[in-house]
Amino acid sequence: MKIRIETSFQDIPKESWDGLSGTAKGQNGGLYNPFVSHAYLSSLEESGSATADTGWLGQHLLMEAGDGGLAGGLVCYLKNHSQGEYVFDHGWADALERAGGRYYPKLQCAVPFTPATGPRLLSATNGNTGAVRESLALGLQELVRRHKVSSAHVTFVPEEEMPTLENAGFLHRTDQQFHFFNHGYTSHNDFLETLASRKRKALKKERRTAVEHGISIDWLTGGDLTESVWDQFFAFYMDTGSRKWGRPYLTRKFYSLIGERMADDILLVMAKRNGRYIAGAINFIGSDALYGRHWGAIEDHPFLHFEVCYHQAIDFAISRGLKRVEAGAQGEHKLARGYLPVTTHSAHFIAHPGLKRAVADYLDRERREVEQIGGILADHSPFRKGERQDLDD
Repeated sequence: MKIRIETSFQDIPKESWDGLSGTAKGQNGGLYNPFVSHAYLSSLEESGSATADTGWLGQHLLMEAGDGGLAGGLVCYLKNHSQGEYVFDHGWADALERAGGRYYPKLQCAVPFTPATGPRLLSATNGNTGAVRESLALGLQELVRRHKVSSAHVTFVPEEEMPTLENAGFLHRTDQQFHFFNHGYTSHNDFLETLASRKRKALKKERRTAVEHGISIDWLTGGDLTESVWDQFFAFYMDTGSRKWGRPYLTRKFYSLIGERMADDILLVMAKRNGRYIAGAINFIGSDALYGRHWGAIEDHPFLHFEVCYHQAIDFAISRGLKRVEAGAQGEHKLARGYLPVTTHSAHFIAHPGLKRAVADYLDRERREVEQIGGILADHSPFRKGERQDLDD
């Protein structure tokens, strides 16, 4: 086998990639993660959202078998900044540069602008998964050496892939997100019955307040996603994103491309008042999960953000029988709405020995803190005592 580098998904055959990543639906043990699909990743590049001009130069690792087919793959970018990653390493960059070193460029193995855990060390289902993962981890280290860069970062890694990366010398970092778990609920009210009485009443009042000014909610997917709808949603994204981040990452063309290529995997939750849409949230539909990404609004209404982003996502997941809702990065306010703390993982290969020692010490302390905070937060969930089930039920 050999590993080669491709700089663009336009040069990677869609069928080969989707067969490898499990996004040819029904593969990968029946699981489907839309963010590692060729449709999603190529749309980021072709739309101008994740390109060399925006600081995301593709360096995708492809492992070829003897017959020329793909045996493994790793989405990777050469970057000159740390924006759009959601696993923050600015302090590491500052420390190395104050010491006279150079942190950028670096290698980032992740789905751009997408803080969702998903397969990273991709391998064809031919019984050689362990060997392929090990080779990809070592290949990434070799790419660090050849490019003479400071580091390589594999973020939002599934827990089962972490041992391979740690055995290859990567440092382990943890963080937290908040996910809703569907324990076979038949309706939102069924879920609410598991909450403490005071919390249940508060959420019912919150949902009524969110739509009391003549607001209605629509679920749009598949053929509902017209260019007119995307125009309206993009206006929400630009308005809210400009205030939150300064410069939103995604271009208008990106939405047209995903609408064309993966409309059945998208849910737009749109809020309407006086005959026009005023707010919306975009979600992606996996085989067992709904992934909330971002929202925007052109009118402010109390609790509308919570209704559009969190309550409606729960409603949809229950209606589709999805096991969980992943509501994106950070946000302790999600806890009161039934989303529980979940540990996320990332792996970091640091070439500079001094920086590696310092980061390793920091991460050791940070992991303990994340674990402690997660336990405290879980104890303050809104569920009735004895009602909350284990996350893996």
